[in-house]
Amino acid sequence: MAKSRQHSEGSPRQPEGAASSYQAGVFGSLRSFVALMALVALAALLGVSARSIARAQGRTEAGAQSASAAQKADNAPTGNAKNGKTVYTADGCYECHGREAQGGAGTGPKLGPAPIPYAAFAYQVRSPRDQMPPYTSKVLSDAELADIYAFVQAAPQPPKVDSIPQLK
Repeated sequence: MAKSRQHSEGSPRQPEGAASSYQAGVFGSLRSFVALMALVALAALLGVSARSIARAQGRTEAGAQSASAAQKADNAPTGNAKNGKTVYTADGCYECHGREAQGGAGTGPKLGPAPIPYAAFAYQVRSPRDQMPPYTSKVLSDAELADIYAFVQAAPQPPKVDSIPQLK
């Protein structure tokens, strides 16, 4: 029987370069994996940043448009703001948009003051996008929708930052 040659420590001897090529392959794969994960993380960050920038620009443009739209009466039906607050609360709008339509952290957007034009508001309520449930005319009458819009329009402007002593 032929015995395999043993290295001085008692382990079989590998041909020169075999261990180093194996290690190079393992470490090369590891480096490739780490590089791939870094690229995935970078792509995710860039995607989030691009969406955040687009949202911020959209809010700025929408804010400017809604301020001018509020000034020139966008043919919104006359509603009762007091009844609008009651319906807004009873139908659970506050759960996502806040008690004063100021928006929620990670939930519904700010609705007032200076809401979007009534036609866009009504369309969003009746045929919403994203996670908002639809409020059809079977659930929320046109008069109740007009009342909610009046409530949102009547929302007070927040105080100016420089008027808040704690922020000075």
